[in-house]
Amino acid sequence: MTTHTIDIATADAQAIDPAAAIAAAEAGRTRLDFGKSARKAFRALIGFDAAAREGLDPALVELIQIRASHLNHCAYCLHMHTNDARKAGESEDRLHMVPVWREARHFFTEKEQAALALTEAVTLVADGGVPDGVYAEAAARFDEQELAQVLALILAINTWNRVALATGKVAGTDERR
Repeated sequence: MTTHTIDIATADAQAIDPAAAIAAAEAGRTRLDFGKSARKAFRALIGFDAAAREGLDPALVELIQIRASHLNHCAYCLHMHTNDARKAGESEDRLHMVPVWREARHFFTEKEQAALALTEAVTLVADGGVPDGVYAEAAARFDEQELAQVLALILAINTWNRVALATGKVAGTDERR
């Protein structure tokens, strides 16, 4: 295990300049670059992600990815997808309400609420599976093909979150190729 020391001047610069903190974290990176080291798997995951998004509303795609990233504590993906959502025109109000969507349902459509509930159940599947009621609500809001796409997207973002967390991706850097 290696440790990294940072002198006072460097620490002060990082406190003022977030880019300096990111550069320092990347310079000390000791984990592999999954995209380079597992090219075939990485490309397959990119293809799966693209296929999962097909036909879904881009706003819904980002909401699902943001919620799963919250639950998985994936700062790298959360930063990336909140920025993508903003670029696509998503409001700050809705972005702030995603973690507490149940308490702020009026910010989200019934379809979005069903997708967020399914995202939570699938992401936290070890906590009790996917409850029949959550699945039934999603099935009532999406046709079979859309539901399959939503499920595929939830699986994809959970995989991306795990890749980012396992390889030590740094929030604030967007390494998409």
